[in-house]
Amino acid sequence: MSYAGGTPEPHVEDQGDDHSQQSQAAVASLQARHKRQIAQLEEKIVTLESGCVGKEKQTNYYVAQGRAIRRIVTLFDTIEDLISENDRRYGVEDDTRSTLDEDRLEIGYIALTGALPWLSMKAADMDYDEYSHMLKLVSFFYHLRQGADSARGDDTSKLKSLVAEWVNREFKPDPPVDTDDKHTRGFCNDVCGKLLCPTELDWNDPVIRAGIRDRSDGHIVTDLSFPAFLYDKYTADPNDLEDGLFKSKLLLRAYKAVFTSPSSAKDVEWDGDGIDVIQNNKRAKKSAFDIRVKKHVRFALSFVTSWRSIDGDFDYEQFWRTIVDFFEKAPGQATRRRVDTLLEWWTRKVFGRNNRDDLTSTAKARMSVNALARQRAQRD
Repeated sequence: MSYAGGTPEPHVEDQGDDHSQQSQAAVASLQARHKRQIAQLEEKIVTLESGCVGKEKQTNYYVAQGRAIRRIVTLFDTIEDLISENDRRYGVEDDTRSTLDEDRLEIGYIALTGALPWLSMKAADMDYDEYSHMLKLVSFFYHLRQGADSARGDDTSKLKSLVAEWVNREFKPDPPVDTDDKHTRGFCNDVCGKLLCPTELDWNDPVIRAGIRDRSDGHIVTDLSFPAFLYDKYTADPNDLEDGLFKSKLLLRAYKAVFTSPSSAKDVEWDGDGIDVIQNNKRAKKSAFDIRVKKHVRFALSFVTSWRSIDGDFDYEQFWRTIVDFFEKAPGQATRRRVDTLLEWWTRKVFGRNNRDDLTSTAKARMSVNALARQRAQRD
């Protein structure tokens, strides 16, 4: 070993070891930094995925809840309009008269809070700014509306083939109504035309039949006429147009197919086999008059292939409002009683009647549950 100026020179091997240790430390530090970055990225991914899952669940919830809107709340009005009308009423005097359209919106809002009770409960738990922010969210109304419109689309699609099957079974037309092709329906089809024909016109008259098909003066079909398919036996009494109205087999089948199941629609001759919802299910009682289904049946009988609110001279929205007013705007007490009787008829036909209350105490005592209780008590 040599010295220069009394300072020892470092050994070559020691320099190599120091360099190697520094390199290893640098690599280890880099690897540690990469591991930390990977861990941070994995944590972010977990956070994002959990947020997406939560958002997806919330979206699916609103879509599912929205499916009730077009069925038991309102067929055409928007949720925003229903809420706005209810809010407006809090800012006016009690004696301020409302228009018919405003009353319809308020009735729709009441039905909305009945169908979606969480909406008003959520509003009660929020302060004004939070609630206003929720209502202004485009996604909130979009997903509810998406569910509502998809339910309407599902119902019209379902009835497209079912109505044709029912018509073929009941009327046995030759050729039968095509279950897939709607171009052969409407007034160009004799049996569909008979069911769509206004009650004040006689479809069996060839002159009237030709006039309806040509849309000639005096034979134009609009929403101002009740179609024959709404009536019991598809025939109306011109001197008592309320008699048999909304009691047709076709309506019963359509309602049961949409609200209970397609298989339940096969038999509508007798009362339903469920519980007495007149007493036990107010929501079912309210919806049992199938206001929404009437529009779907007419659409299924028509030759129109895609949904629209106006079909030629026929305005579906006004048709729906006319039917709603029939039930909601009874002019007097006697009419109100007839409407209630009709609602009970619908509830009984769809859901059945509970005969449990008709059992006498003697009959109940003879039944095996009570008989077994007595036998067990006697053996002790």
